[in-house]
Amino acid sequence: MNYRQVGQTGLKISEISYGTWLTFGNQVDAELGAALVRTALENGINYLDTADVYNQGQAEDMLGRVLPLYRRGEYVVATKAFWPMSDAVLNRGLSRKHIFDSIEASLERLKLRYVDLFYCHRFDPDTPLEETLQAIEDLIRLGKILYWGTSEWEADQIAQAWAICDARGWHPPIINQPIYNLLNRKIEHRILPTTRRLGMGTAVFSPLAQGILTGKYTGGKIPENSRGAAKNLNMFMQGQLNDHELLARVDQLKPIAEKLGLTMSQLAIAFTLSTPGVTTAIIGASSAEQLVENMKASGVALPITVIEQLRTLF
Repeated sequence: MNYRQVGQTGLKISEISYGTWLTFGNQVDAELGAALVRTALENGINYLDTADVYNQGQAEDMLGRVLPLYRRGEYVVATKAFWPMSDAVLNRGLSRKHIFDSIEASLERLKLRYVDLFYCHRFDPDTPLEETLQAIEDLIRLGKILYWGTSEWEADQIAQAWAICDARGWHPPIINQPIYNLLNRKIEHRILPTTRRLGMGTAVFSPLAQGILTGKYTGGKIPENSRGAAKNLNMFMQGQLNDHELLARVDQLKPIAEKLGLTMSQLAIAFTLSTPGVTTAIIGASSAEQLVENMKASGVALPITVIEQLRTLF
């Protein structure tokens, strides 16, 4: 496993991270979750990603059963807040109250004294940005969080937050977490140039496009027991599963990967890691074998000709 420095900080995280979105509490039960975390940590992953809203706290609960078994100084835990955690009007957004309440609840579920990284899970247009940033600064000074970042914010929103922090002498965001894969390269246009200019890292999620880039849906077939066949998991991939022209282009990845001695998944993950400014790729896995196989994308140096071929293909 290779490691990369997060922006201009001293924090180093693994090129491949393990995320709990859509798996913990859905595809993965407590026993399997513990085995997957063990597999991740024992094979060099040191960054575990979750959020309060992932299965309404169950993902954090499952992590909280496992994390006390490991030395706190050897892993990084990231969680997030923004999305509603109940029907209560106060239990959402990035107000000072909700941020404080959310962190306390996350720490209780995770059984931790602090989280290494706290993400604002979306931009909150209903809360003054300075209120959000002051709350985060106070939590950093209280030792509840060490660093913070943004997730799915636009370039201008990130730049505005960074400028306010810089003017006030507050801790600026050190990392951004956007979706990024061969099928969704939006961040290349404005977001990545902005975060790179500000000295921030980037942790990309969904590098396999919810499994589309693994090749398991070749020909438009949806295997039983796959994410694409599960109604509670496939809500973000329906359009692509029905796009036969897109799936035909995905099938063209197979000979490219085979020529390099890689799986299609490893090729897709390695592509994201080849993009300047990307620090880590967050992968999900529902089996230890799948996790270990995909972790082999770390350290893969794709030839420039292959990178350009992939960019042309999509």
